[in-house]
Amino acid sequence: MSLANLRRPRAAVLGLALATALGGSFAPGLVFADAGRVASVDIPYETFTLPNGLRVVVHTDRKAPIVAVNIWYHVGSKDEPAGRTGFAHLFEHLMFNGSENHPGEFFDPFELAGATDMNGTTNSDRTNYFENVPTTALDMALWMESDRMGHLLGAIDQKTLDEQRGVVQNEKRQGENQPYGQVWEKLGRALYPEGHPYHHSVIGSMNDLNAASLEDVKNWFRTWYGPNNAVLVLAGDIDVATAKKKVAEYFGDIPATPTMAQPPVDVAKRPADTREVMQDKVPQTRIYRVWNVAQIGTADIDQLQLFSQLLGGSKSSRLDKRLLHQDKLVDSVSTMVGPSQLGSNFMVIATVKQGVDPAKVEAIIDEELARLVAEGPSKAELDQAKTMFRAGFIRGIERIGGFGGKADALASCAIYEGDPGCFREELANIQGASAADLKAVGAKWLGEGSHTLVVEPGERTALAEEPAAKPAPMTLPPVDPKYTVEASTVDRSKGVPEPSSFPDLKFPELQRATLKNGSKVILAERHDIPVVQMSYEFKGGSASDAKAKLGAASFAMGMLDEGAGDLDSLAFGDRAESLGASLGAAAALDGSNAYLSALKENLDPSVALFAKMLRQPRFDQKEIDRVKASWIAGIKQEKASPNGAAMRVLPPLLYGEGHPYAIPFSGTGTEASIAALGRDDLLAYQHAWLRPENATVIVVGDTTLKDIVPVLDRHFGDWKGEGAAPQAVAVPEVARPDAPRVFLIDQPGAVQANIFAGEVVPSTMDPKAVEFEIANDVLGGQFSSRLNMNLREDKHWAYGAYSFVSGAIGQRPWMAYAPVQIDRTVDSLKEMRTEIDGYADGSKPATAAEVSKIKATEIRGLPGAYETARSVLATIGGIVRFDRPDDYVFRRKAEVESLTPAQVQAAAATIDPKALTWVVVGDLKKIEQPVRALGLGEVSIVDADGKPVAATAGAKDEGEKGEK
Repeated sequence: MSLANLRRPRAAVLGLALATALGGSFAPGLVFADAGRVASVDIPYETFTLPNGLRVVVHTDRKAPIVAVNIWYHVGSKDEPAGRTGFAHLFEHLMFNGSENHPGEFFDPFELAGATDMNGTTNSDRTNYFENVPTTALDMALWMESDRMGHLLGAIDQKTLDEQRGVVQNEKRQGENQPYGQVWEKLGRALYPEGHPYHHSVIGSMNDLNAASLEDVKNWFRTWYGPNNAVLVLAGDIDVATAKKKVAEYFGDIPATPTMAQPPVDVAKRPADTREVMQDKVPQTRIYRVWNVAQIGTADIDQLQLFSQLLGGSKSSRLDKRLLHQDKLVDSVSTMVGPSQLGSNFMVIATVKQGVDPAKVEAIIDEELARLVAEGPSKAELDQAKTMFRAGFIRGIERIGGFGGKADALASCAIYEGDPGCFREELANIQGASAADLKAVGAKWLGEGSHTLVVEPGERTALAEEPAAKPAPMTLPPVDPKYTVEASTVDRSKGVPEPSSFPDLKFPELQRATLKNGSKVILAERHDIPVVQMSYEFKGGSASDAKAKLGAASFAMGMLDEGAGDLDSLAFGDRAESLGASLGAAAALDGSNAYLSALKENLDPSVALFAKMLRQPRFDQKEIDRVKASWIAGIKQEKASPNGAAMRVLPPLLYGEGHPYAIPFSGTGTEASIAALGRDDLLAYQHAWLRPENATVIVVGDTTLKDIVPVLDRHFGDWKGEGAAPQAVAVPEVARPDAPRVFLIDQPGAVQANIFAGEVVPSTMDPKAVEFEIANDVLGGQFSSRLNMNLREDKHWAYGAYSFVSGAIGQRPWMAYAPVQIDRTVDSLKEMRTEIDGYADGSKPATAAEVSKIKATEIRGLPGAYETARSVLATIGGIVRFDRPDDYVFRRKAEVESLTPAQVQAAAATIDPKALTWVVVGDLKKIEQPVRALGLGEVSIVDADGKPVAATAGAKDEGEKGEK
């Protein structure tokens, strides 16, 4: 359904601007960029078309030796006739299962080549596949993409269809199993009449998926996946001459398919308001109000994006000011626009405070919307929103590929508007929009015709699947004779062309200085976009929380941008957005950081605001009270989510009561601990831990040490810590349990069980930490690792199954994880136990092939791993926090290169299957007795706070029988 597009706005680069919460309202002291200092930004490109109809767009960006390969097929769920819902998304999965000349997993050669940002997605209008590969692996990537475009059908058999159908059905269950997870299906059915291409969801009907025959699926491919229905974008270390030669060689001999007509635009503007109320296992009421609005490629939809920012797109937007700050009726409110091909959606989402009448919130939404339509925005509001849109565009074009990179923007424009440069018109529409334009577009589209869905706390009722309709026979038009093929010299019988060399790792030189206040400065220059990012790194973190004040570190850091100096919360947000800056702060386990992303043209005033945030946080009591209420509501939301509940319960189980790490993984604390926090607690954290001595400022971006140090000294140089600095947090060693333990958390009505297994392993700073990380990858760190291949690809009981290890100065947590269909809970536990046992005890040791693949992925992916300033910033943050040498990335690369299978297997023995703590979240009516009968370990039932819950007598009896 087109609602799915709300998660991925049309022009991906503009969507990034929305994702950073834009908009705003008037506040004194706003500063806008001087037009004379504004940098020019664009995505230059060249195009050509093969005789078979494949459109190719090429963008050259030589900053890294990688190429983004991004192919979009103009087919989505809108093109599915009755009886075939879910086919487009199912085919996205099938196309990752190998082709005629490369049987097996599509990911395999890409993992060996070090591909990054690799995935595929489907929405209502299109299906896309993308990967970033080292330049020397471009032939491999083009061979693979062309083989599944031109040589797929022979690789699809009944086994493959059944496997991926099961995976997709688990993906559907996983989505619906989340709090509010049934909303999207409900909204699609309500907003669009039966028969409209957007009436059904992208993932489709279980009944239709079950009814799909092998021949149905093959006909779907023959209909839609030809070169004349696709756009290929190559961006990065590539030029158009090279692209022409290689693309013709690999794709030129693929015949065109029928040219299928796209459905006509049908916005389905609704004649009257409608509403619906549903219940779900959620902690508080949430309101969704949606209008069907103008389609993609219109000035109206671009202006509605701007209108959305002003109404509810930022912390100082109209709805935020009224509902969050003034009347304090909601814990969150937002607006968003989902542009789509046949018609789009404008949505308001408000999470209502417990005890508040939702009707009050709905009335204020109406009131503020009507006021903005009647009066229009002020000049300050409008200028501010435009500045942030431009800032979002600049930040977005740093990435060549992946979700929302430059390749996505070019492909999106080429598919929907036939012009890869349509983003230029979008930007012009937004920058040129007047207050009168926004008043007019709001009046035109956001009046009568909305649909309101109110989700109330209550019992969840499974959504009824729509019955499978009998598909009408598909009559395909003949292939247009204008399309021809070219001869190719590619001998596909030889298999995938493997690269013989790979680019060297390049990591920017770390330049160092010291500020007048004692803070160290580390600079990594990156001059590809006019943005400077920085992170002020401090000690402390969630591990410093006292038991009675869990969440204090995270809460204090989260309050820093809620007002500073002479700026209250709203004025602070306005000031940041008027500069096109993004500021914030957060606590991690062993430290905290405050961050700034600034446009180079506004660097000095942005750093001034950053300094004010750190040095003069207001901690206004009214803002503390407001944020505290929303924070506590967020904890309730965590507990309602199966993953959130497990991740709150596991750390205290792994580390034991009173340990600094025995806290929810989110660092959010508990309802009681947050309720007890006072202003003095926040000031105490600030004075104790946010101090410049022994802190480090990491700077990455378009500046030099000569330029940035004076700016930092001007605003931070005279900053001094108050009183004596606290001692570093002592993190004691803990012993593992003597035997496996199982903890169950009830989630009535769940259609999946979320399984976790965890234990403590040595610190990130342990000399053999890298060996263990590679060992973990063999078991569950990659798509093709053992757990995922077993539970997803072989058994298709899960959408994904993985294992991971977090970073920590003390013993760190290792976990394996799988959300599985509820009727396969015990079977999945058995399989996970078998995989973990066999790997850890050496009966199924790491093979040379597995280790070689993991090493190749790690090492060859490094040139693409540091494409963005944020990735460089995060890596330097690890260097600081874990006291690593400046050349750590090169040392780690050398260490990985030298690892042997024997070393990896020795590291795998770090995992002790007899000391595992298992946490399973699901409907205990369905899983408790079978889990007890399994005899995995002593079984306890706990709630989402980790407190014991009595088992039923029947479950105890069954458990005793099973354990005998």
